[in-house]
Amino acid sequence: MAKSGANEESGGASPSQLIDEKIKELGDWRGETLAKVRSLIKQADPEVVEEWKWRGVPVWSHAGIICTGETYKKVVKMTFVRGASLEDPSSLFNSSLEGNTRRAIDFHEGDRIDEEALKALIRAAVSLNVSMKANAGPISRSRS
Repeated sequence: MAKSGANEESGGASPSQLIDEKIKELGDWRGETLAKVRSLIKQADPEVVEEWKWRGVPVWSHAGIICTGETYKKVVKMTFVRGASLEDPSSLFNSSLEGNTRRAIDFHEGDRIDEEALKALIRAAVSLNVSMKANAGPISRSRS
């Protein structure tokens, strides 16, 4: 089951409720696409935490941010914060390719989503976050 992260802007609504509202408010192919992406994220990582940041951006996290789900007039953008460090054998990344850190997938109206490839990419992002957190290790305290 997905957990909901903290949200200062919600006026009491949980991040998951705010994402539900965003999908409903869009009411077109962008809402359908965001709902589909959200469903695939939850399938790929049942422990994902939904958050609402930066004045209205859905964010999915597990041991750190996995990706965001931004909506624009002509595109739904799924940005992986550490995408440049991920293998992308299905070449899903088609945006933000020039950066050293992030990579994104822009979905346009009518685009078909390669569900299995996207879930594999999400799992890879979670694994990267978990390994980075494990490698950081606990803060050691010396005993006197």
